[in-house]
Amino acid sequence: MAEIIGRPNVNLDLTFRINEAEARALYDLAGYGDDAFIKVFYEKLGKCYMEKHEAGLRSFLCSVRNFLPSELSKLDQARQAFFGDASRIGVRSHEETKP
Repeated sequence: MAEIIGRPNVNLDLTFRINEAEARALYDLAGYGDDAFIKVFYEKLGKCYMEKHEAGLRSFLCSVRNFLPSELSKLDQARQAFFGDASRIGVRSHEETKP
């Protein structure tokens, strides 16, 4: 006789899109480091809402720091190849980097 095993699972997997200006801002925000960011957040805004999500926030900031540098680097290299202008690398004031 066949054996059937049920493994119910409820999961949430989100994909969100951000533009270059938002990606650079998010990367810079994550660059403060988890401890420094969370310390100031708690000091200024309190722990009431965020404390229960601290582990998720730390994981998210770590993901941002691990993923975004290589993607932003690819964009900088492409911009260098296209424009031939190193002054445009990582710069947020040019039209193509505005939100």
